Amino acid sequence: MSAGTAARLREPTDKEIRLVIAASSAGTIFEWYDFFIYGTLAGLIGAAFFPSDNETLQILLVWAGFAVGFGFRPLGAILFGFLGDRLGRKYTFLVTVTLMGIATAGVGMIPSAASIGLAAPIIVIGLRILQGLALGGEYGGAAIYVAEHAPPEKRGFYTSFIQASVVGGFVLSIAVVLICRALIAEDDFAAWGWRVPFLLSIVLLGISLWMRLKLSESPVFQAMKAAGETSANPFKESLTYPGNPKRIFVALFGITGVLTTIWYTAFFSSLSFLRRDMRVDEGTVEWILLIAGLISMSFYLVVGKWSDRVGRRKPILIGAVLTLVLLFPIFWTMGSLANPGLARAAEQNPVVVSGQNCTTDPFAELFDREQSTCGKVLETLTASGVAYSVEPGSDLGVTVSGEPVAIPSAWLVDSAARRDGLQTALSARGFNFERQQPPFINILGIGALLLVMGVLSALTYGSVAALLSEMFPARIRYSSMSIPYHIGAGYLGGFLPLIAGIIVARTGDVYAGLWYTWAVVAFGVIVAWWGLPGGPPRDFEESDKAPPVAPSIP
Repeated sequence: MSAGTAARLREPTDKEIRLVIAASSAGTIFEWYDFFIYGTLAGLIGAAFFPSDNETLQILLVWAGFAVGFGFRPLGAILFGFLGDRLGRKYTFLVTVTLMGIATAGVGMIPSAASIGLAAPIIVIGLRILQGLALGGEYGGAAIYVAEHAPPEKRGFYTSFIQASVVGGFVLSIAVVLICRALIAEDDFAAWGWRVPFLLSIVLLGISLWMRLKLSESPVFQAMKAAGETSANPFKESLTYPGNPKRIFVALFGITGVLTTIWYTAFFSSLSFLRRDMRVDEGTVEWILLIAGLISMSFYLVVGKWSDRVGRRKPILIGAVLTLVLLFPIFWTMGSLANPGLARAAEQNPVVVSGQNCTTDPFAELFDREQSTCGKVLETLTASGVAYSVEPGSDLGVTVSGEPVAIPSAWLVDSAARRDGLQTALSARGFNFERQQPPFINILGIGALLLVMGVLSALTYGSVAALLSEMFPARIRYSSMSIPYHIGAGYLGGFLPLIAGIIVARTGDVYAGLWYTWAVVAFGVIVAWWGLPGGPPRDFEESDKAPPVAPSIP
């Protein structure tokens, strides 16, 4: 910002800053709750709107709907970034939170596919698009609003409340589901009770609007507007401002790509892994994630405050490198704790499948393609969480520890008969497909591993709002930080459950989807090492004029 603009800034009072943080964080929690409740209730969403006899296809369609919302986040970032840089931070994120609340409540009102057929998933996708547009404007607005009120020496700490609020939205979604499950009978919850968390968005919207209407406009934007220094075309200027293309590239791959894949792996991949692949009791999984998420929120505040002293680069690189080292061991150990019988049976009784065209096509039913008989068996084993290896052969065959499993012809045409028959045959050989209730000591171990993932997420995410605000000039800050953030979060992160699910479906290895996270983070480490400035935090003008800092080992 110019000297004229800086001269017009009024230092916010401590009371104003507390209100800014509280209102922005609460609104962020509610808005992310709206977005995450879809993923938290993925199984019931699939049964209601994407019904299929193929369990793998059903969950992939749910994650495709999840990804669609993320796919529209960049468009929301462009639209609301433009409005935020032209009209102001406050009123822009009032619009985004309203749009999100209405779209989320709408999901709870849609009749099921059994009632209105194909119209049901189409309407769901439409509402997910509206959610994606809204979320594209929310994060940038809330992060910038707090950053522009915060004193420079506390910017990392104050904005870390926004990062923690993202986890808070996930935690709130789980808490609401647990309360609803406790108050509504299990069969009723599956039939209609799952809609209650969506309808609750109307209440949360009212609270959020009430809090945010009490706020005044950002002092930085007020000063720029008074000086006539706002951008005429923030989107165009974001792409043409000197040095901005490089900064956007670094923000996309070196910051957002890293933080978003780690975040969704830590929370959503673990949720699906424990609930679906490891067959742990749903309530137990939700309680573990609720407690781990609540504790993890504090890590973001610690990292944000730490970054005010050591800079933003060091925590991000430490977290990213540790993720590359620990990601697979954490999930391997989590699997052995969650369902030790399944892991032990797979090791002691290896499953081998042979036959022609022995690959899976998870979208065969959707596109009216014929799945090979061997592919049908592989799909059923994958949906059951059973690891297998494939050998070439002329005839279809399944062996367990070398013993053949009889395959009746009914299995090849009836997916339910195939699932029940295979699970019965494997159960006789040591596999356990019942819902699991791990021993308490194992639950503590799973919780501890999730907390490690929470620490890794906090290291790469806790200081990001401050960092992105400092990377770009104030006149185009909303657009410049929102565009790379939501492209990265929308495509690299939002498509993670779908891409990881497809990888698992094609390989039959429940851990194979982690390679997607590993690859994105590995590339991000290279970009962050090259492009992120070292040393203490600096606002845009100072860092822009300062001589380049040689990379140092964090």
